[in-house]
Amino acid sequence: MKKPTIEELLDGIISRDPRYTNDAYGFVRAGLDFTVRSLENQRHVSGQELLKGIREFTLKEFGPMAKTVLNGWGIMCTEDIGEIVFNMVETGLLGKTDEDNRADFANGYDFDKAFRDPFRPNHPQSKELP
Repeated sequence: MKKPTIEELLDGIISRDPRYTNDAYGFVRAGLDFTVRSLENQRHVSGQELLKGIREFTLKEFGPMAKTVLNGWGIMCTEDIGEIVFNMVETGLLGKTDEDNRADFANGYDFDKAFRDPFRPNHPQSKELP
């Protein structure tokens, strides 16, 4: 029997859970890769570490359009990132430890504060952005 491709696995996930686009899955995977590369020693990352890394990655990639892009892919809050991660875990596209669970992604940060506030004039974080 032929091993399914990543595309076939993602198509299966999306047919079971159509809340998120194919791009959302690719982006979360890229955000995970970015997060792992940013660590001093590459290792498994926690849900909270992943959320922090994805926030930084999203701001770098999309700037002031970050929230709009994420929302267009169906990602409205940090819990959605957790759902995407665990959809990928359940299909074998990502691994997890016994300690990892969906609750790790609950109430991680408010999307308006995380992705819009840094671009508001006179916001302290706006001076740190490229």
